[in-house]
Amino acid sequence: MKLTILGCYSATPRMLTNPTSQVLDINNHLFLIDCGEGTQVQLRKFKIKFFRIKHIFISHLHGDHVYGLVGLISTFKMLKREAPLHVYGPKGIKEMITIQLKLSNSWTDFPLHFHELESNESELIYEDEKVTVRTIPLQHRIYCNGFLFTEKPKDRNLNLGVVLNYNIDVAYYNSIKKGKDITLESGEVIPNATLTFDPEPVKSYAFCSDTKYDELKIELIKNATVLYHESTFLESHEHLCEYTGHSTAKQAATMAKKAGVKNLILGHYSTRYGNISDFKEEAKNIFENTALADDGKVFEWS
Repeated sequence: MKLTILGCYSATPRMLTNPTSQVLDINNHLFLIDCGEGTQVQLRKFKIKFFRIKHIFISHLHGDHVYGLVGLISTFKMLKREAPLHVYGPKGIKEMITIQLKLSNSWTDFPLHFHELESNESELIYEDEKVTVRTIPLQHRIYCNGFLFTEKPKDRNLNLGVVLNYNIDVAYYNSIKKGKDITLESGEVIPNATLTFDPEPVKSYAFCSDTKYDELKIELIKNATVLYHESTFLESHEHLCEYTGHSTAKQAATMAKKAGVKNLILGHYSTRYGNISDFKEEAKNIFENTALADDGKVFEWS
């Protein structure tokens, strides 16, 4: 699992930082999460192949999370894209994008599918044979969701030496990897645990963009491999959280600790602060395994 941070700062624009956007590579899927201004430039800069992106997930309709989307879609058109593109986001995102495409006479030549969200409960919004994606309802100033990306369990690994020792026909290998026991011609049953090793543990990534501290989402992100949680403020500005619908680094770390996640990544820093290392220092007092997002930073988990 690999995460590339394209942008991770809050809305106020600056020359050297970018608003929220990131690319998650999980089980050979490339998902774009949020699409602030400049996203397509960042995709170019970090050599991410545009055409591998088939699914885009938008947390909410504030500009620093979505204003780069119409430009990216228009570029797909110029690049002669043919593959369908699926966009998942709040109700209203279809109107927001299509009216811009209409007025600029930039209708796509490829299928463009919008999956509009309006439930306040967690729901499954994407599934295939390798990955599921569920929403994480968040508490912000407008309707907002985070997203939980989870690998499906992989096949078990053959203990080939044991399998060959029992002279088991290759035709049974797939069923063994699926967890089946094997009955030999003699009638002896060989338990699957004897024939296989455990698969790699399932990995999951929880993306929580703009949100107030909210313990209701703890169960949704419980035991995640990685939690990305907004940390707009340091504790000295905690009084701004309720009004703005944001969190502090300390609150993000508290959420990570209570949810039992393995790794925490902080992001969405207010540009009022000169040194983002202060966010990590504040969070590590509560949750040791804390890292800082920054534009262009890449995280990998094997």
